[in-house]
Amino acid sequence: MGWPPGIRASLSVLCSLMSVLPVRLPLDRPASPSRPAPGRPGRKTRAEELRMQLADEITRGTLPPGSALDETALAARFGVSRTPVREALRELVASGLVDARPHRGAVVARPSVARLQNMFEVMAELEALCAGLCALKMTPPERRQLEQLHTEMGELMRLGDFAAYREANELFHTSVYAGSHNDYLIELTLGTRRRLSPFRRAQFRALGRLALSHAEHDRVTTAVLRGDRDGAASAMRDHIAIVHDAYEQYAQTL
Repeated sequence: MGWPPGIRASLSVLCSLMSVLPVRLPLDRPASPSRPAPGRPGRKTRAEELRMQLADEITRGTLPPGSALDETALAARFGVSRTPVREALRELVASGLVDARPHRGAVVARPSVARLQNMFEVMAELEALCAGLCALKMTPPERRQLEQLHTEMGELMRLGDFAAYREANELFHTSVYAGSHNDYLIELTLGTRRRLSPFRRAQFRALGRLALSHAEHDRVTTAVLRGDRDGAASAMRDHIAIVHDAYEQYAQTL
């Protein structure tokens, strides 16, 4: 069974954003040059492929913060030598997704409490700004699409489909970013979201979080559809603050 119409439409928005925005962030796949650089083949190296695979697993929460990244184990898993694994981990350290510990190996980064607090504060303000502009600038078709997506997410919540809801949640937020019609703001917000992605996704492991998330989205959606800039910004800011709290509660159980 395919995605419902609202989610399919939001997937189209996400693909459009990622194809036209000049977002160049640590987790992004480098833009393909018009022709390969001299002395370098156009095909990705094994280290680059490993970096993208591990980055995807980290941002999707498959490798949660604190997970050990043993070179030997990764080499065996991917059927490669330790050299490309070592190169991939070095690039992930540079991106901030992985911490390198002298004589102890690498682990998926777990920012300090203060650092994480700072990141969520910035995320809350960026998303609040997106939601406020969204209330003013979203076109009628975009408003109908957001409303339909929100309705379909309610069904996913009632079914208890955590995996599908997590994916739809990303589409919901991306739709709000797109509705701001401010490319630079979208670029900044997507970049911060990617850095926080492992921690945001972990919130859904908290008991009862799915229903609460949908209720918070309902307040955002209602304000956007009413054209209430301040209400939309406030609802989104509160939502991100609660996401942070939900992650902290979950982290305490680890």
